[in-house]
Amino acid sequence: MAAVGPPQQQVRMAHQQVWTALEVALRVPCLYIIDAIFNSYYDSSQSRFCIVLQIFLRLLGIFASSIVLILSQRSLFKFYMYSSACLLAATSVLVNYYVSLHIDFYGAYNTSAFGIELLPRKGPSLWMALIVLQLTFGIGYITLLQIHSIYSQLIILDLLVPVIGLITELPLHIRKTLVFTSSLILILNTVLVLAVKLKWFYYSTRYVYLLVRHMYRIYGLQLLMEDTWKRIRFPDILRVFWLTRITAQATVLMYILRMANETESFFVSWDDFWDLICNLIISGCDSTLTVLGMSAVISSIAHYLGLGILAFIGSTEEDDRRLGFVAPVLFFILALQTGLSGLRPEERLIRLSRNMCLLLTAVLHFIHGMTDPVLMSLSASHVSSFRRHFPVLFVSACLFILPILLSYVLWHHYALNTWLFAVTAFCVELCLKVIVSLTVYTLFMIDGYYNVLWEKLDDYVYYVRSTGNIIEFIFGVVMFGNGAYTMMFESGSKIRACMMCLHAYFNIYLQAKNGWKTFMNRRTAVKKINSLPEIKGSRLQEIDDVCAICYHEFTTSARITPCHHYFHALCLRKWLYIQDTCPMCHQKVYIEDDIKDNTNVSNNNGFIAPNENPNLEEAVREDAAESDRELNDDDSTDCDEDVQTERNGGIQHTGAAAEELVNDDTD
Repeated sequence: MAAVGPPQQQVRMAHQQVWTALEVALRVPCLYIIDAIFNSYYDSSQSRFCIVLQIFLRLLGIFASSIVLILSQRSLFKFYMYSSACLLAATSVLVNYYVSLHIDFYGAYNTSAFGIELLPRKGPSLWMALIVLQLTFGIGYITLLQIHSIYSQLIILDLLVPVIGLITELPLHIRKTLVFTSSLILILNTVLVLAVKLKWFYYSTRYVYLLVRHMYRIYGLQLLMEDTWKRIRFPDILRVFWLTRITAQATVLMYILRMANETESFFVSWDDFWDLICNLIISGCDSTLTVLGMSAVISSIAHYLGLGILAFIGSTEEDDRRLGFVAPVLFFILALQTGLSGLRPEERLIRLSRNMCLLLTAVLHFIHGMTDPVLMSLSASHVSSFRRHFPVLFVSACLFILPILLSYVLWHHYALNTWLFAVTAFCVELCLKVIVSLTVYTLFMIDGYYNVLWEKLDDYVYYVRSTGNIIEFIFGVVMFGNGAYTMMFESGSKIRACMMCLHAYFNIYLQAKNGWKTFMNRRTAVKKINSLPEIKGSRLQEIDDVCAICYHEFTTSARITPCHHYFHALCLRKWLYIQDTCPMCHQKVYIEDDIKDNTNVSNNNGFIAPNENPNLEEAVREDAAESDRELNDDDSTDCDEDVQTERNGGIQHTGAAAEELVNDDTD
């Protein structure tokens, strides 16, 4: 039995995937209907009643298509079963009408498209084909409507009655009566069956309504929309809709090209192929739904690109898997901001290419945010394997070279404008980020190579990071000015104004606030460390112990806290970025009044070294009091993220590039 389990599970999974794919395929026609309604036009010269009637029918079609789109899987399958049954009934009626009244069985030819005669002139062969066709329609009709009584046989007989009239060569008016009677009976039966099913439809609709109302009251509108989005697999529906639409258009255009060139070959020239691609791209973003479909396709490409890069560099961070979400959202916002679907075809192609350049720079910024933590982690942990370092360094080199190539190509083909200025600024900013990351990486690798305590390392890292952050802040201010110029003089819009406000808040105000806060925290810690007494020289030899933070010996000096514990000044400073307590006993490091009356200094293991300075306690008390009066006590509880994550290989925040890019899209 154990050997049967895995195959059964695979069969079950395959069965589930087939039903999922079928469900997605059945929801796609709803998007085609909605897209056709949105893209349709009406004549404004008509009467007011006709215009109102057209608007009402469009709204009704959009509402009905939306309802079918969000149906549950079971209800969706039943809806298509009943719709297919009605379609088969209508087809059967039309076939009976056409064959009975418009075809001469004894004089007609039944030939294929290649001129080959499939059936003889005589009528019996056509009668047999018609009987088989009507039997197929009837069996499919009663199967889809699940009719299992004697009425199913009567329905099939009803469909065959007009054929019997043909075989017996009844007069034309009698054949018309038979076709009309057969059609009327079939329509009445369909209405009766659907009326019986109406009770199920009512209870199903009522259940869905109560469920939606219950979820809305408990979880809110946002979670309700997220649940519906995931339940119906809307991104997959958008992808299938966009890809099938593009495929159908490509097929039609290829047929037109073949007819225009009068050739039977499937191969076209390069110029025709390029025109075909341009036409497909232009028609692939001519409405809001098609822009959403293109965004869904971009989401898949970006998702697998992000997974490939993560696997290549060896990262396991879950937050770095958001590229498949960031890229389509950014593309859609850019499309709305520039009015992509409402532009003329030639302008739409140019605007789309510019948006894709901006999107490419944003993706490169996000990839840098994925590689930078891995680079810092490898250097800070002193990993010596070149095979482990090479993928990250290779990706970093590509992130440095690709923006330069992109800027060169754009400057070679386009004149300077606000859009080109924005793309170039993002490329330069990315190159500077890569240089900062590689510089910090080099500093950590040098520190690991010498394998000694480098007390100035964190200072150098802080200076490099601060320089990069200052340059990034300057770029943010410049991009805000560029976006303001574009909004006022080139193409202003409400969405652009909102994006500029978000950019000013997140990428300028918050970045400046956090940078100043980091600077003050560092300044506070340095001042408080300098206020603590320091032990040097021969006194260090009397204390046979290591620093309780880094577990390294004291080689040059040590700082003593008021609770008589001692640490490296660098280690204690990094600790004070997090909290203002002693790492050993969790007492306040800076006390104004309550320093114990003790003339000796104890080490971390309890060893007491004689105090050579009788005024040590008074000096500690005065320095601590002065420091606490000058600085805010709350600053000592904040964390300098840049310096703290360097030694621990943490993740640096890199999400600001996408927000900057949305605001700085220009014409």
